[in-house]
Amino acid sequence: MTNHRRNFLLEPVLQTTPNTMPPLAPNTGRPYTPVVTLNGWTLPWRMNSGVKEFHLVAEPVVREMAPGFKAHLWGYNGQSPGPTIEVVEGDRVRIFVTNKLPERTSIHWHGQRLANGMDGVTGLTQPAIEPGKTFVYEFIARRPGTFMYHPHADEMVQMAMGMMGFWVTHPRAKHPLIDEVDRDFVFLLNAYDVEPGAYTPKVMTMLDFNLWSWNSRIFPGIDSLNVRQGDKVRIRMGNLTMTNHPMHIHGHEMFVTGTDGGPTPRAGRWPEVTVDIAVGQMRQIEFTADAQGDWAFHCHKSHHTMNAMGHNVPTMIGVEHRGVVREINKLIPDYMVMGERGMSDMSEMEMPIPDNTARMMGGEGPFGSVEMGGMFSVVKVRRDQPRGDYKDPGWYKHPPGTNAFEWTGAMPEPARFASEGGRSMPASRRTTPKEIEVQVRKPTGHSGHRNGGGSLRRAADAFHQGPVGK
Repeated sequence: MTNHRRNFLLEPVLQTTPNTMPPLAPNTGRPYTPVVTLNGWTLPWRMNSGVKEFHLVAEPVVREMAPGFKAHLWGYNGQSPGPTIEVVEGDRVRIFVTNKLPERTSIHWHGQRLANGMDGVTGLTQPAIEPGKTFVYEFIARRPGTFMYHPHADEMVQMAMGMMGFWVTHPRAKHPLIDEVDRDFVFLLNAYDVEPGAYTPKVMTMLDFNLWSWNSRIFPGIDSLNVRQGDKVRIRMGNLTMTNHPMHIHGHEMFVTGTDGGPTPRAGRWPEVTVDIAVGQMRQIEFTADAQGDWAFHCHKSHHTMNAMGHNVPTMIGVEHRGVVREINKLIPDYMVMGERGMSDMSEMEMPIPDNTARMMGGEGPFGSVEMGGMFSVVKVRRDQPRGDYKDPGWYKHPPGTNAFEWTGAMPEPARFASEGGRSMPASRRTTPKEIEVQVRKPTGHSGHRNGGGSLRRAADAFHQGPVGK
């Protein structure tokens, strides 16, 4: 990043590791407190005559979704999602976009206020960016907030292949609705349909995805969010899947402090432990990390915390079939069905799984299998975590007497009701009610209509007076 004038194309910066990169502190332009992209990174820039310049390259990428499982996706600058772009309110921004995909593309700057011709909708506001071509977008970041970028060309295919990225505009000065925080995390919610053993997502899937991910990572491949006790923590999330996600945090209460429409008025904030994020929405939550421990943070749709799900798997609970499965595996090594005691069997099975896939659930915690997958991670709160340090502190060491434990004492026999005739409850003495026959005499003719309903009233009176003899 340099300040002297440049007239040539900015060299793109690439990233291939799926690890969470440290925050990129600004050394040019207006100062701000940078964000940390979960399992991602922030794109460097250069200053050119007062303009902040970035270079995005749309291209095929290989994304490690979890250890041992890679997917062939489309993304930007070597990764999917692409790098986070961070700017400051009032910055003039220039983004070069080079297309190295096999088809044309564009970029829409989701939530930005800009000139219509910079909005990035192919055929409507601009010509498509053909393969091998570079386009330039230039606008002023007019308002602070949490935004996204994604294609608006063959959107179903390109977004299903992983083309998306995060955008953060920091406030230029102290803002009445935007507080200073100690930790600021960002990530996108996305989903894929990659069959076990395959590498490329199915792009025609509408709802039955089998991989629910954060920043194209699935648990146990999602990094933990590591914070210091007492830190004020902000988490910004954007949803580019095909369904909503109720994001739930354990051990703390949070407030929704912003959306892609801007900061939330203070009068409209209330404490929550779950926030629902609909399709195409951004949500910014904040909480004070005041409770030490390893706290789960996940989507509360139960099938969104599993990996490589099959949608036509029969329920085998209560059916002993392990012997049959062993015989079938001799002919079909990849064959597997749900365990007879529930899905948790799957997290501990030692049977082989197809190449290039992830177990439906797993991830080892300090007490064994966590039995989760997909959209799941852990907020690790530690008293001794240094300020500004994002390294993983390891598993929480619980103080003595603060763990749930197995009860090994005797269980007292429950008190029993006195029984009659071998039954646990006394038999009821019932009397058969006397049968009552009710007959209703229907009105005839139309005289009741003419005289104000007199016949109907007499029939009703006869009904209410009880049985009528034959």
